[in-house]
Amino acid sequence: MPLKLNKLRWRCLRGTKELDVLLLRFLEQDYPQLNAAEQQQFAEILAWENQVLLECLQYVSDELVQAYPLLKKIFIPKT
Repeated sequence: MPLKLNKLRWRCLRGTKELDVLLLRFLEQDYPQLNAAEQQQFAEILAWENQVLLECLQYVSDELVQAYPLLKKIFIPKT
């Protein structure tokens, strides 16, 4: 069962403007269309340290994307 949106919204607030904007936008625009497994993966990603998430803004390795495919939707800009 996915976490409630209010709890997720709170967990998206990381204290850095870049992450706050990116994660909240993803939660509001893309999260509702995710399946249950992807929603769980998003909750797992929100448990990561800020430094790891900030590094994902600069570079997301292929290995990390294979383990967490949702990272591609979150951190790689849509064209």
